[in-house]
Amino acid sequence: MSTTLLIFVVSPIILILIGLIILYNRLVKGRLMVSEGYSGIDVQLKRRHNLIPNLVKTVEGYADFERGVLQDVTRLRSQLAEDAPLGETTKRENELSSSLRHLFAVAENYPDLKASQSFLDLQKQLAEIEDTIQKARRYYNATVRDYNIRVQSFPSLIVAKLFAFQAAEFFQLATSTESEVPRVEIDGEM
Repeated sequence: MSTTLLIFVVSPIILILIGLIILYNRLVKGRLMVSEGYSGIDVQLKRRHNLIPNLVKTVEGYADFERGVLQDVTRLRSQLAEDAPLGETTKRENELSSSLRHLFAVAENYPDLKASQSFLDLQKQLAEIEDTIQKARRYYNATVRDYNIRVQSFPSLIVAKLFAFQAAEFFQLATSTESEVPRVEIDGEM
């Protein structure tokens, strides 16, 4: 076999292999970016979960405060400590956000609680954490979008199927009201 013929036969095979390796590495990088993005959300959610016991203790000091609201927040925080698939975690986080909004709405009826500096500090910290969670969600969803485009478009689709790369799930809010950051009222100002 002549050298020229060998080059014409082997070169395309080598180029195809190099292309497959590049596509595979891009898919791996995308999957790792998705994991990193989720880890960013997870860190912020844990910060929020760690704030809840302090919030509940502060609010419990006001005897008339509705126990059902506190029990709901505590129950949801406990459920979130358990490992669950992304869809279930998202649902539970949305329920917790709703319960926290309800807690702050009920707190409006307690002027002494609203005037408590520790309550105001916790409310401000929670608002900051919620803002950071929103940023982490946007980053995560952007990485999921980019990764899913790679997994579902040609020619990387072929490599994705060969190596069982699956499309990733978005971290979505249940409704648009849940994307609002909790209001922080300081000395009667917004």
